Amino acid sequence: MLACSAEHRSVCRVSSIAFLSLFTLFFTTSAACSNGNCQILEACSAATDCGTGLYCGNCPALGKTQPFCVRGQATIPTSIVNGLPFNKYTWVVTHNSFSIVDAPPLPGVQRLTFYNQEDTVTNQLRNGVRGLMLDMYDFDNDIWLCHSFRGQCFNFTAFQFYNEFTVIFQQPAINTLKEVEAFLNDNPTEIVTIIIEDYVHTPKGLTKLFTNAGLDKYWFPVSKMPTKGEDWPTVTQMVQDNHRLLVFTSVASKEAEEGVAYQWKYMVENEAGDPGVVKGSCPNRKESKRLNSRSASLFFQNYFPTYPVQSDACKEHSNPLAEMVGTCYKAAGNLMPNFVAVNFYMRSDGGGVFDVVDRMNGPTLCGCSTLTACQAGAPFGSCKNVTVPNTSPVTNTAGSFTGSVQFSSSASTVLSPSCLILFFFCFPLMKFLL
Repeated sequence: MLACSAEHRSVCRVSSIAFLSLFTLFFTTSAACSNGNCQILEACSAATDCGTGLYCGNCPALGKTQPFCVRGQATIPTSIVNGLPFNKYTWVVTHNSFSIVDAPPLPGVQRLTFYNQEDTVTNQLRNGVRGLMLDMYDFDNDIWLCHSFRGQCFNFTAFQFYNEFTVIFQQPAINTLKEVEAFLNDNPTEIVTIIIEDYVHTPKGLTKLFTNAGLDKYWFPVSKMPTKGEDWPTVTQMVQDNHRLLVFTSVASKEAEEGVAYQWKYMVENEAGDPGVVKGSCPNRKESKRLNSRSASLFFQNYFPTYPVQSDACKEHSNPLAEMVGTCYKAAGNLMPNFVAVNFYMRSDGGGVFDVVDRMNGPTLCGCSTLTACQAGAPFGSCKNVTVPNTSPVTNTAGSFTGSVQFSSSASTVLSPSCLILFFFCFPLMKFLL
């Protein structure tokens, strides 16, 4: 290297600083984790950098624009603490599980609705989701999944069956239910709950639908559901009896007509949409008994705004979610919710919904601050020494994280093209599209 003369000293100084900056950047990049070795909150540049159960994301809504590893998979609580009544556990639920970004509309139709999730129902189940909220309608001489309004499905609000490989244009509801059947068949110790917002008027429509999907063999019978706030059967007993599918409807008459449990007979529920995310408030849904009623032994907590915005979900799933769980816990007379329903369930600033649910399950199942501190077979209150709750999932024996959710440009769009065109039409529909 040439020596710096006096007249070139300032230029050399700038060159030296630039060289040092480049060297530092190179060294930092070289020393950074990669190839599946990055842990939660560590910087990443691709999905393959992050460890098992993590993906590479960010959270601009909280000012975190650089990519880092985010948790994308639940810890299945029964893999650590098994054998307790079903109502002692807490599960992740996806709101409008079928309303998936990038799901193609019907041919020749521009969809006009809101989206709530970003990956397929199959992938949701593989990632530890155990509750699905499905809106079912009579449409086109069949039963469809629609994100619609005023009890009617339209071709611009209908969702056809969709996965990463295939689009099928007939019988979308049954094909989504076949995804559930395939999951239950492949995972014989898992239990799934389906909550139906029910607009099906076809006689015996739900019965035929679930039977044709092959789900009747997993059906938990209404006759065995507790009606006076008693404990449910243990998860062990439910698995032994193969009663691994709980189905609830919003129509009371379906219980006598078809044997489908009326939702608010067996669970209490807080208000959905914006009223369910107001800090310090957890009102019960009008159809539900009061949250502190002890005549129902399940508690369903909604936590999603009326208007779903993907880019805000990571912020919603940080401290505000944990605080709202505490608020609803107190409103229910110190009863922990059994289900937590969210939009865009994978988005967070780190541990997100999965970490919150771990911290809900821990005190209830084993007397520890988080599920990851529980020890299989140990006495209640015997906890691992976990100073900071582990936000990485325990190995999930029910399925592996597929890593298929990497947010595309379409997934970061705040408004759908249809809503931009029909802006003044969309907003009056919000209250009907929950």
